[in-house]
Amino acid sequence: MAQIIFGKMSGLNDSIYGKSVAPIKAFLEESIKAYTDMSFVEKIFKMVDSDNYAEKFTSLTSLAQGFLPVGEGGAYPKDERQEGYSKTLEHETWKDSFTVTQEMVEDSKLLDLNRTGARGFIDAYALTREKYGAQLLVGAIAGTTTTFRGMTMDCTCNDGLSIFSTAHTSATGNTGTQSNKFSNAFSDTNLGLVETAMQNFTDDNGDVLTVAPDTIVIANDAAMKKAVFAAIGADKDPNTANNAFNYQFGRWTVIATPYLNGLPSGAWFLVDKKYNDNYNGLLFCDRIPLTVSSYVDENTDNNVWKGRSRFVAGCNDWRGIAVAGVAGGTTLQ
Repeated sequence: MAQIIFGKMSGLNDSIYGKSVAPIKAFLEESIKAYTDMSFVEKIFKMVDSDNYAEKFTSLTSLAQGFLPVGEGGAYPKDERQEGYSKTLEHETWKDSFTVTQEMVEDSKLLDLNRTGARGFIDAYALTREKYGAQLLVGAIAGTTTTFRGMTMDCTCNDGLSIFSTAHTSATGNTGTQSNKFSNAFSDTNLGLVETAMQNFTDDNGDVLTVAPDTIVIANDAAMKKAVFAAIGADKDPNTANNAFNYQFGRWTVIATPYLNGLPSGAWFLVDKKYNDNYNGLLFCDRIPLTVSSYVDENTDNNVWKGRSRFVAGCNDWRGIAVAGVAGGTTLQ
């Protein structure tokens, strides 16, 4: 998560609020660090620092023919490549504020202030980012757009289709359509099927990539957690009474987050975070870190704290993530 930038505490030097500014500032800094350590978004998305009003992500296809045998003294063959699909993400501006009354400071209610004021401020900022990123994934299961707090979110990736689609296309037309949306409910068998399907994802020229999913992402649902850990939590085959080795054991990181509790029942994700970061898959771009300033309202004598940030979440390359256990998905066998 982006760090906090504190602006000048205007009008506070000669007021009673001077005693509260430093503890509030320290509290905000500690709180945002704690949320960064616990962030679901930062474990799934590639975090990008941005210097522009928008960021365009694109790629080049692989070489069309690759190395060819030319014999002794042969000439170099001419290969070709082209720009692949691209995706542009434009930053949104986000704001919030809270007020510290003069009476609260006069009565030394800093503990209450931390709980109800400053803590709520950071809760609001951190939860906004978590829910915003989660809504991108939830919305992409159903279609190409979704809404978040009255704003329309773009749930498409660089081929113009939803992040999760059964018919992702190729920029070159040199390969058939591909799916990263599957109907298979979670089980140890279906975990292997979806993993294998992702490992077989190809680039725009039909060449197999290096996708190697290592993370299972689910909502904070008791039945799903039981199913996942039953499949991967022991070194013996969970489907037999013999001593067959469970090849899923010890291979997976599991993220169960309440921010995805809006998922369709039984839905689950597989993620390759390394591929996602290397090839700009799911992206969370920070243009302006959380910038906090404070002033005294001359009409009320209250201390007003304001927070402003600019960021955007979206997707470029879909291949680093797949969803399964959803209606309308490809059925793997």
